[in-house]
Amino acid sequence: MKPAANRPVVNVIAETDGSAVGTVALPAVFNAPIRTDVVQFVHKCMNKNKRQAYAVSTKAGHQTSAESWGTGRAVARIPRVSGGGTHRAGQAAFGNMCRGGRMFAPTKIWRKWHVKINVNQKRYATASALAASAVPSLVSARGHRITEISEVPLVVSDNIQQFTSTKQAVAFLKAIHAYDDVAKVANNVTIRAGHGKLRNRRYRQRRGPLVVYNEDQGVVKAFRNVPGVDLVQVSSLNVLQLAPGGHMGRFVIWTQSAFSLLDQLYGSLEQRSALKTGYEMPRSLLTNADIARIIDSDEVQSVLRIPVSALPSTTLPRKVNPLRSKDAMHRLNPYAKVQRESAAKGVTKEKKSGKRASKSFVDMIKAD
Repeated sequence: MKPAANRPVVNVIAETDGSAVGTVALPAVFNAPIRTDVVQFVHKCMNKNKRQAYAVSTKAGHQTSAESWGTGRAVARIPRVSGGGTHRAGQAAFGNMCRGGRMFAPTKIWRKWHVKINVNQKRYATASALAASAVPSLVSARGHRITEISEVPLVVSDNIQQFTSTKQAVAFLKAIHAYDDVAKVANNVTIRAGHGKLRNRRYRQRRGPLVVYNEDQGVVKAFRNVPGVDLVQVSSLNVLQLAPGGHMGRFVIWTQSAFSLLDQLYGSLEQRSALKTGYEMPRSLLTNADIARIIDSDEVQSVLRIPVSALPSTTLPRKVNPLRSKDAMHRLNPYAKVQRESAAKGVTKEKKSGKRASKSFVDMIKAD
């Protein structure tokens, strides 16, 4: 997973024909470590913070007159509906096991709905999601249609911030060959399963490009009716837009001014952020994240694979059991040879005298 941040500059694409009209330096935030665990955790917590509280009525299951019949009638002592003349009379009530009764542990609106998230952790997740958006393989793996795109990340001129009509927005997306991603969204609109159809969310659709702008001079109005396209101001970026569903690799279209502002927002490896107080951009602990390549490198293997003849006296060769190999035991414990010789001498003396040098524990018990 090699990020595209190894390039020093990115081309700026014209909004009319998709040609390059300039270059802009790549911000340092695209070198941030890509941490899927941090992104998924922050995304899950942020999703919890927009839930609406729900609960059942406090009166549900108790809107009837019921009283227990007590003992002596060969029925359970659960409260029973009073009266007569209907099937309801005499039925059990109130209990959670009863038809028409209350639920067990009724839901309350004072449940703990919201989750506090560390500010630095949210910024870490946002920086990580930004770095993932610059990796073409991750963007493509997420399902975006970027085969015709000139490069990722895609930076366009600031003229699109002045668009005011959907017709201009569609023409722009076709000019930069990004309309395939919008067509994918439009062709996959489905009707939601379940009762959500009745609750103002009848249709489901995929996510298309994310347009990041610096100043809204009509761009929000122009793109708001294009299927799947989301818009966000560069200083309001968060994980919910950059990694929908907790999956990194969103296809992002940047305006030139918004792209240039990232260094001030997130800083670099040499200096802190100018717009976030005391914020320092996360950095990778490894310059090369390909661990297999590191292990198989000549530099590492030349140190690991040392011949047995070159091993020092305190080092054992591989796969040698010192309990079975005298040489291996002598390497670990040089005194083992002396112990073995003294034990052999003691056995020889016992054989010559015909007596045991010491009584065993069993012999001592028998003697008592």
